[in-house]
Amino acid sequence: MKKKHLLMALSLVAMLALFTGCTKKKAADDGKIKIGILQLIDQSALDEARKGFVSELKAAGYEDAKNITIDYVNAEGDQSNLKTMSERLARDKNTLNLAIATPAAQAMITADQKTPLLFTAITDPVNAGLVSNLNKPNKNATGVTDSVPVASQLDLLQELFPKAKTIGLLYNAAEPNSVVQIKQAEKILKKKGIAYKASTVATTNDVEQATASLAKQVDAIYIPADNVLTAAMATVGKVSEKAKVPVIPATIPMVELGGVATRGIDYNLLGRQTAKMAIKIIKDKKAVKDLPVEKPAEVKLSFNDKLAKLFKIDPSEFK
Repeated sequence: MKKKHLLMALSLVAMLALFTGCTKKKAADDGKIKIGILQLIDQSALDEARKGFVSELKAAGYEDAKNITIDYVNAEGDQSNLKTMSERLARDKNTLNLAIATPAAQAMITADQKTPLLFTAITDPVNAGLVSNLNKPNKNATGVTDSVPVASQLDLLQELFPKAKTIGLLYNAAEPNSVVQIKQAEKILKKKGIAYKASTVATTNDVEQATASLAKQVDAIYIPADNVLTAAMATVGKVSEKAKVPVIPATIPMVELGGVATRGIDYNLLGRQTAKMAIKIIKDKKAVKDLPVEKPAEVKLSFNDKLAKLFKIDPSEFK
């Protein structure tokens, strides 16, 4: 009988130890740094921003599946996916969340006002409703913009193609980033006394026809940092090459895929710059309100050698 009681006591101790161990493990897991990443769509610039963010975290000692957990979701450009995914990330109570592109950031800030939110690859966070003041973030969101002066890109277009009398403006009117940049471009071209014609696309399926139609009416085309057009930039490049109408896009990834040249940013570096802000939140316990929105640290002149040759441009003359 005593032996039976002893066995029962030992079993109880073992169960308590197991329960305590599980509780401690759960507590440890709960204390692990967790980062949610919501990306609008698969396209080269946004992909590079994400890769740069993850790489910079790793370089600082924060590696996914080791000492941090990264939960990456991609909405594939679908608004209902953005809503569902942002709400799930909000429920997960992450250490911080990263939104890549304006619609992703808007969905995240709507779903979660408590978790620190970083954004990247966003042109105008004020008009997007993410902050009221770039220097004093007041809505629990901050990050790095991809804003490069449109004027400098249009100046480059004129410098490379001085005979261009009519400029085409191609963009997706549903993207706030694009609308902001196009309004700036229209204002600049009016001031310069240069004629322009705007054309819009809604999806990547529209791009080939819209580009071909616009190319028949203009001498050169300017494209802002637009997610739909970035995703279809290879198609734009083919039309540009066939029609012999040069395209000056806003970003370096767009140049690599089908533009002649730009003064733009490296999105991998943009992601790395955003990660440094994340490290300040994780390691230094900085509050979002104490981290002003940053501009790209570096702007570079970039050429597509193949298209530069087609349009008789010597990059060495401009570097």
